[in-house]
Amino acid sequence: MMKTLYLDTFSGISGDMMLGLLTDLGVDLDAITNELGKLPVSGYRLERREEKRHGIGGTRVEVVCAGKQPARTWSEIDAMLANSALGASARERARGIFRRLGEAEAKVHRVPLEAVHFHEVGAVDAIVDIVGTAIGLDLLGVDTILCTPLPLSTGIVHGSHGAMPLPAPATLELLRGSPVRDAGSDRELVTPTGAAIATEIARFGSLPEMIVERIGYGVGGWDLTDRPNLLRGVLGTTDVPHGLEQDVVSVIETHIDDSSPEWLGSLLDRLMAEGALDAAFSPLQMKKNRPGIRVTVVAQPNDAPHLARLLLRESSAIGVRLHETRRLKLRREGKTVDTPFGQAEVKLIYEGEELLRIAPEHASCQALARISGRPLPEVYRIVTTAAHRACGLED
Repeated sequence: MMKTLYLDTFSGISGDMMLGLLTDLGVDLDAITNELGKLPVSGYRLERREEKRHGIGGTRVEVVCAGKQPARTWSEIDAMLANSALGASARERARGIFRRLGEAEAKVHRVPLEAVHFHEVGAVDAIVDIVGTAIGLDLLGVDTILCTPLPLSTGIVHGSHGAMPLPAPATLELLRGSPVRDAGSDRELVTPTGAAIATEIARFGSLPEMIVERIGYGVGGWDLTDRPNLLRGVLGTTDVPHGLEQDVVSVIETHIDDSSPEWLGSLLDRLMAEGALDAAFSPLQMKKNRPGIRVTVVAQPNDAPHLARLLLRESSAIGVRLHETRRLKLRREGKTVDTPFGQAEVKLIYEGEELLRIAPEHASCQALARISGRPLPEVYRIVTTAAHRACGLED
């Protein structure tokens, strides 16, 4: 059974809302606090209380700072995390979130990443919210996280750099390539920290088929008239055969009977180059007894609209069908092995922890065959043998 967390961001997301949600789902806040104590950051405390928004109860977690705090650069924060005694998973997840946040701030302010700095209390807030979230997710033990498109507001907010438009420039930069929607609000519902967390830990998509086990609410700081300021999380399990991985992909299809074969060959190349996971043709019989082809494209859900538009522009199709489907897959790892002809890339394919098979990478074998002058099948055999030996397996 795979444990899935679904983030329902109908009223946005922020770092403190995420901490409140994790606590409301059952994560021990004291355990998070103890892990945060491994960082050389002091002068703050976490306050937890039960609050309601529009009659719905949830958990509010706030970072309360006592006294003045130093400003910190992204480089200082990253080095602090890298050298910390945090668990490896939480440490690297927190570093990934902070890097996203730092890169967005660097882009907005036109400065190098190393020069990005977080102001006083804001730096402590961000550290505690981001690292606390990474720790909490580890304690919750989720396998996959999905998130709804984020609601973006319009208006003006005031920060350390003065007046800024909503969505905040860093928030918008963080959400480049991600699905968003109009919030119909003039309050900042999605903060830069919230956007950095969502884009690093989650994949955007719809509620998956699953058995619902727990529901939690993280309470935000706004008391809004038009919606409860809550981040809802749905924790559940999906039935996945042991040893397999699961995700959700988009499938794009169309039928064509009047495109030039030259166009279609280029179309497949373009689709793969633009991010398709797979693309293929299959023959079929169409109306008026015309021979035709079915174009099938498999893509990450976020890439599907772009690839569908590409398919419509680069072929004679005037419509496409899209649907999301569950995909079960074996885990794979890349490995480089030494052969008499040079180094070659292979894929190691696992069911759980069991190595099922080794697959040489075609492009790598093709390059070695060209350099060595040996037949491609022979190169495949030699690369496969070398990979088996490198993995401690018999030929």
